[in-house]
Amino acid sequence: MKKVLLTSLVLIFGVALFAQSDKQVKWVYTAKKIADKTYEVHLTATINGNWHMYAQNVGVDGPLPTVFTFTKNPLLTVDGKPKEMGKMIKKNEEVWGGVVNYYEKNVDFVQVVKVKGAAKTNLAGKVEFMVCNDKECLPPAEIEFSVAIGG
Repeated sequence: MKKVLLTSLVLIFGVALFAQSDKQVKWVYTAKKIADKTYEVHLTATINGNWHMYAQNVGVDGPLPTVFTFTKNPLLTVDGKPKEMGKMIKKNEEVWGGVVNYYEKNVDFVQVVKVKGAAKTNLAGKVEFMVCNDKECLPPAEIEFSVAIGG
């Protein structure tokens, strides 16, 4: 009986933690025309309280980097990978065995896309990220997004 109760508590606790991981970061997605058929897509993260979110290049093995995966769209060309705009913190963390790169408060990931033709379309995909504070890390979260482009 104790094993069943303990297993149930561990599962409930794990589900509760997973459910909270994406609540520490709020995402906003916008597009801005910068040239003929060329747009900047801003994927902006606002990070709660004392949490931090890792950069695309974390710097060491261990914490999960922020990763964007874009859905293929024949009407769009994605130009490179997102650029990070924000105050990157580089800190030696013994737990990870080296210098890690992360953001606190906010970071704007900017992806340049080119539209083929004059049709309205969407840049869709998902972002996977991990947040930590000085005491703990929450399980990674995966959020789907879609941003209107063109037209």
